[in-house]
Amino acid sequence: MEAVLQTKGLLSLPSNPKTRVFNSQNGLKHRLNIQKNRALGGFSLSVDGFQKFQGFVSKTNGFYKKGRNLQISCSAAAASADGSAFLDDVDNPKFLGVEITTLKKIVPLGLMFFCILFNYTILRDTKDVLVVTAKGSSAEIIPFLKTWVNLPMAIGFMLLYTKLSNVLSKQALFYTVMMPFIAFFGAFGFVLYPLSNVFHPTALADKLLAALGPSFLGPVAILRIWSFCLFYVMAELWGSVVVSVLFWGFANQITTVDEAKKFYPLFGLGANIALIFSGRTVKYFSNLRKNLGPGVDGWAVSLKGMMSIVVLMGLTICFIYWWVNTFVPLPARSSKKKEKPKMGTMESLKFLVSSRYIRDLATLVVAYGISINLVEVTWKSKLKAQFPSPNEYSAFMGDFSTATGVATFSMMLLSQWIFEKYGWGVAAKITPTVLLVTGVGFFSLILFGGPLAPLIGQLGLTPLLAAVYVGALQNIFSKSAKYSLFDPCKEMAYIPLDEDTKVKGKAAIDVVCNPLGKSGGALIQQFMILTFGSLANSTPYLGGILLVIVLAWLAAAKSLDTQFTALRREEELEKEMEERANVKIPVVSQDGTNLSVGVGNGSLAGGISSSGGDVSNSSSEASNPRNI
Repeated sequence: MEAVLQTKGLLSLPSNPKTRVFNSQNGLKHRLNIQKNRALGGFSLSVDGFQKFQGFVSKTNGFYKKGRNLQISCSAAAASADGSAFLDDVDNPKFLGVEITTLKKIVPLGLMFFCILFNYTILRDTKDVLVVTAKGSSAEIIPFLKTWVNLPMAIGFMLLYTKLSNVLSKQALFYTVMMPFIAFFGAFGFVLYPLSNVFHPTALADKLLAALGPSFLGPVAILRIWSFCLFYVMAELWGSVVVSVLFWGFANQITTVDEAKKFYPLFGLGANIALIFSGRTVKYFSNLRKNLGPGVDGWAVSLKGMMSIVVLMGLTICFIYWWVNTFVPLPARSSKKKEKPKMGTMESLKFLVSSRYIRDLATLVVAYGISINLVEVTWKSKLKAQFPSPNEYSAFMGDFSTATGVATFSMMLLSQWIFEKYGWGVAAKITPTVLLVTGVGFFSLILFGGPLAPLIGQLGLTPLLAAVYVGALQNIFSKSAKYSLFDPCKEMAYIPLDEDTKVKGKAAIDVVCNPLGKSGGALIQQFMILTFGSLANSTPYLGGILLVIVLAWLAAAKSLDTQFTALRREEELEKEMEERANVKIPVVSQDGTNLSVGVGNGSLAGGISSSGGDVSNSSSEASNPRNI
């Protein structure tokens, strides 16, 4: 099949006017038909040897001449090849302004995301209850658990995941990762926890603690309650693996860029709705103990109920995944792969040191990770002192999760107004300011609880309960500010950078700063606990470290705001200069006629005669050969 491109204009002169001017095929009507077909994205196809398409070619001229080029749209040719009708102008069915094919992807993804985060909230609240309230353990176990158990298992899982991804298909890989999570959480609620007294080496842990001293309560507790620690790690991996790797990998696989821009922000709002509902669920099962008879382990009953919901939600996630892969067509992807920049640890450190802008941005990321860790672990130690029962602790965490979801949802709705009203700088400083104010209040209640007891007592609170409530407010507002303001500010800060700095800066922060921020607070706490004997003895020093880190955070945010604003102004100035280069300047002739002269493109929009300002439109028309 020979394809010939038509390049003639609508009214272009024929190459042989004497012989073709009276030919009906060269008339205006015929050329209009050609232009109409060209607007449909068509190209010329020779009819020679192409009899299959004759029924779909316009027969305006009443005959087919050998070698004659006819206009046929690309999609029409493809459709006619298998005998189907034209479908170019048929719109996809829509519901509420959204195509049905898009809804078949977005609605299941939203349900899947809801189930994943519903489970994550239940698991996050339960893991803290297990390791903090267990006999022979305390909140001091958390820094050691995150550093020496959680981090190695996360690295090991990612290595295993990488090997499996080279062997298994995407669907098989999804089920291979999901099913062990579902099986473990079900087995823990019905087997491991009820038999924990049989599995846990309590006697060996007592001997080690007596030999090493009370400073090693945290490390020894990892051995003492190893099955609870395994649950803690699996719950942490659920957040990083199932949410980040499985869900977002699947979402990016089945959605287009336009769909992602429109619907991904809604997933964030849906996540906080899941947080509210799951918090209420934790609260409900934690209060079951009140209706149980004496001698019944209320926490074991609550745990069975919550793990049953986790298993049910996990199976629902697998079903939704199967349904989408079975009934929803996947978008076509380009087979060309883009190379991702890879930076080693030393290269990342060198790049961080070389750029002030990236250094300030890195300071924000590291400071948040350390600050939230310093306060959170200390707060959980006070929370255990106030609520030593697992059911009471869990019920409080249910209320905490619900309040966090409501606060984050509200802050997300307000964040756009904050950005528009006050700009990037104020939005970037809100999170450290909230952490500073609430952190000072929290540590003040711990350090000066005795002298403040009469004043606090007038509010009907004890210093310990007041510290628990202030610590909860600190965590709620700092996390909601982080999700709604800090994360958007961090991503926006990359926008005005040049492409090389943007790519290398993000890679450097991902390699160095994210792990440093997450483990930095835990390492500081481990050093303080081993040095001063307990978390309570190191509280004054932790408060001082928090103050220094938050002040450095605010200074970095102020410096980054200045640089960010300067880069934005420079970018806007460049755009303005480009617009001025292409703008048309009005010119007034002697007879008062307004003309436009294009600047920067070397052409005149209107012609001016040299005889005294008489305007001749013919010069403008003559400059375009298609107008002849």
